[in-house]
Amino acid sequence: MKKLAVILLALLSSIVSKASEADLVIPQLSPQQNNLLLMGFVVCFLGIAFGLYIFFKIKRMAAHPSMLEVSAVIFETCKTYLIQQGKFIVVLFVVIGSIIGFYFGFLQSYLFSQVALILFWTLIGILGSYSVAWFGIRMNTYANSRMAFASLQRKPVKLLNIPLDAGMSIGVMLICVELIMMLIILLFVPREMAGAAFIGFAIGESLGASALRIAGGIFTKIADIGSDLMKIYFKIREDDPRNPGVIADCAGDNAGDSVGPTADGFETYGVTGVALISFIVLAIGQSLPESEKIMFQSTFLTWIFAMRILMVITSIGSFHLNKQFTKLFHEDKEDLDFEEPLTMLVWLTSLISIVVTFIASYYLIGHLPGYLWVTLSAIISCGTFGAALIPEITKIFTSPKSTHVAETVAASREGGASLNILSGLVAGNFSAFWLGLVFILLMFISYIASSYIPNNLMVYPSIFAFGLVAFGFLGMGPVTIAVDSYGPVTDNAQSIYELSLIEKLPNIEHEIEKDFGFKPDFEKAKHYLEANDGAGNTFKATAKPVLIGTAVVGASTMIFSLILIIQKKLGVQPELILSLLNPYTIMGFLAGGSVVFWFTGASIQAVTAGAYRAVQYIKDNINLDFDADAKASVATSKEVVRICTNYAHAGMINIFIAIFSFALAFAFFSAPSGWARAGSAEGNMSVSFFVSYLISLAVFGLFQAIFMANAGGCWDNTKKVCEVDLGEKGTPLHDATVVGDTVGDPFKDTSSVALNPIIKFTTLFGLLAMEIAINEGFRTISPYVGVVFLMIALVFVYRSFYQMRIIKE
Repeated sequence: MKKLAVILLALLSSIVSKASEADLVIPQLSPQQNNLLLMGFVVCFLGIAFGLYIFFKIKRMAAHPSMLEVSAVIFETCKTYLIQQGKFIVVLFVVIGSIIGFYFGFLQSYLFSQVALILFWTLIGILGSYSVAWFGIRMNTYANSRMAFASLQRKPVKLLNIPLDAGMSIGVMLICVELIMMLIILLFVPREMAGAAFIGFAIGESLGASALRIAGGIFTKIADIGSDLMKIYFKIREDDPRNPGVIADCAGDNAGDSVGPTADGFETYGVTGVALISFIVLAIGQSLPESEKIMFQSTFLTWIFAMRILMVITSIGSFHLNKQFTKLFHEDKEDLDFEEPLTMLVWLTSLISIVVTFIASYYLIGHLPGYLWVTLSAIISCGTFGAALIPEITKIFTSPKSTHVAETVAASREGGASLNILSGLVAGNFSAFWLGLVFILLMFISYIASSYIPNNLMVYPSIFAFGLVAFGFLGMGPVTIAVDSYGPVTDNAQSIYELSLIEKLPNIEHEIEKDFGFKPDFEKAKHYLEANDGAGNTFKATAKPVLIGTAVVGASTMIFSLILIIQKKLGVQPELILSLLNPYTIMGFLAGGSVVFWFTGASIQAVTAGAYRAVQYIKDNINLDFDADAKASVATSKEVVRICTNYAHAGMINIFIAIFSFALAFAFFSAPSGWARAGSAEGNMSVSFFVSYLISLAVFGLFQAIFMANAGGCWDNTKKVCEVDLGEKGTPLHDATVVGDTVGDPFKDTSSVALNPIIKFTTLFGLLAMEIAINEGFRTISPYVGVVFLMIALVFVYRSFYQMRIIKE
């Protein structure tokens, strides 16, 4: 990595010339607007206090020492993993920081202090993603043992509230932290530097999230597959403590299903905001007098941030209201459909957010001409409604109660693992079709609504509308994160219950009754935990299409900002850039699709190779002798964790450097006149290549991610139906569903989810890469430098398979 950084610096520092930058100059806000947004700090600090209150509330909950001990081991394992990832992210920051420093320091001739400010905000973005990931993992590892112990009390509502409270704490915390950082940039960073600071901040958080998502997804599925296959091979029970893969699996649930989504959610919220800010500054009021332009831009910025602040309030309010409904209707029940209160929370938040959107918009932008407050509220509400509708569509293919899951169970019973896998593929493909139609419908409605925006106010208002749809998806961001974080807590709780061996402890019933004041019900506890894990699987699946949809719809706004920059620098009209008559457009589309399919293959290969080594080690070291210690072996468990960590780290290095190098290579290939004859008409046509590459990456990534996520969700809950509803553990049917689940593991929790930050990082970093490429002093050598980066990318593409192979030649 150090050598790569030196190569990048040598290549880029060879050119020193001047050019204009993106001109993302943030307008000055009025005193009233400043005061309004200053209130946002109060809301955010109260939100952080809410998150910390729940954190300490769950930490103080009672749990048996045997369960607390297991939970502590899991956290220590996760801590070691996160520290190693942090070291790698530091190296990535050095590389990315070199590019940022070169662009602003050399090409833009910024002062050292100005470059340092941008790099500071890039670092803050990285630390933001990394710190909320730490908070999420600590919150979940407190909640898992408390939930495992609470299952003994025959109070299913408590088993709902613990993981949901933990998830809400994480969701509110990460969004409030992100909002505080962005408000500081908006209100206190000098106007001429605020736009660059926003870009630097977004690149930083996207960098951190990408690395954590990729590595976490690889880690968790190596461990999960290694643990699950032992159930077939040795006919042992779920989460058998003698299985060295179980501890690693528990750590992976947090590394992949907690760290990844938490950092991803933080980044998604920030990057979507930066995309809208960029559009507002570049596309609104350009044909108006300067005073009117500043008025409209500052009004829109204030409105966007005020809406974000209100969304924190609506999410917390909806959460408490839903909790009261749950208490009223379900508190005294001994059996509970855990999906029902979660579904109610999602819909309640969506509807309340829509109402608040219209009310707040009336007061904030009701004075603007043409009933803009109605138009813009309707567009945002498309996204907010979609954030509730998309989970419902997703459930059709992934819920334990769905027809597709029932079909997969039936196919597995007669056709074994073969028909199980085929049925899951069908579910994934059908889900991509129907959810694709939902995205089209939402974007079409927003496009129609955008036609009512005055033409002289902004250019291409439909693009702004698409960004607002993505913004609406995040209108219930804390709740989306909460239901996503619900899954790893329920999954870990089930494992902790088994690993603690609490049922086998001497006089345990008497001890619990004496020390904790209730008589435990062990059989009911196991049923609750397994049923709740099914709900967790479902809602993990429902959050994924919302996040990937946000990435794609929001990326369209950021890509258009890039198109406007190209128009300003080169005079190329936007409608000419993506013409199908331009051969570079077609080539860019093909390049984006190629990278998506390589990425999914490379990430699954890292899981396959790592799982092979893990399974090999576990088979050789598992001790199932009658007189063997029933507790988990710390030494063998640590070795499995080491295998998972090493392969996750190696896989992430290969993938991330290739993605990073592809972005630079394809941007540099798009330099004007790079490949055309000097002075020819085709001189500027090549700029289309990188733009179409970004669009292709988003579109191919959307459908690949939805297909893989929902196929995996279907396989996951097919196994859960076999275990919980049918009670057929240890049967041939169960074996078939376990095989299907291990296929689905990297589908849903590695490749699909990592496409989200990859799309956003490439789009954001692409802004800088393309600015360098079209710089007048860089154009002549840009394609040749691009060839070097393409070679670097291809080396790591080669390594992603040939250095990760199971069979070494």
